[in-house]
Amino acid sequence: MRLWHSVRILEDQYMTRRSSTAAVPKRATNVSVRSDLLAAAREAGVNLSATLERALTEELAATKRRKWREENREAIKAYNEHVEKHGVFSDDVRRF
Repeated sequence: MRLWHSVRILEDQYMTRRSSTAAVPKRATNVSVRSDLLAAAREAGVNLSATLERALTEELAATKRRKWREENREAIKAYNEHVEKHGVFSDDVRRF
């Protein structure tokens, strides 16, 4: 088994852990949004604050994943090369 699959599972578990947002105070801020999008969102009843928080959370998680992969690229490559050359410990016991 190549490390990539295991890495993806661990990344997903790590990145989806979120601290409780109930204890984090909110802070007013100004953002610039295209006027047509703002009008459509208001008409549709979209909660802008919740939408922005969700988008920021997803973007930050994606940024962390990219950074983690970059920081661990050499280790993943080395492990995958080792597995290709020597196999994994369970090669003799698995039945698939």
